Amino acid sequence: MVKIRLQRVGARSKPSYRVVVMNSQAPRDGAYIARIGHYDPLTDPETVSIDKDQALKWLQKGAQPSQAVARLLSKLGITAQPQDAGSAQATQA
Repeated sequence: MVKIRLQRVGARSKPSYRVVVMNSQAPRDGAYIARIGHYDPLTDPETVSIDKDQALKWLQKGAQPSQAVARLLSKLGITAQPQDAGSAQATQA
């Protein structure tokens, strides 16, 4: 399965992340298929830059975003708001 997830880069105690498309079996910092953006949580406000066309292309091909990437995509308006697992369980009860 192909996933869209974060790949950590940067120095110790100063993380920044690449938004990459990779095989779900690959390690976090392993080889990736495509780099579609970056995310820097240390800036105020946090910096998010994702290529909308590339993200939509990979989502249409069936790539599954991680929870963190789904949050970033929804923040940029690329996809709908991700459902929180905790709230979904609360509504079922």
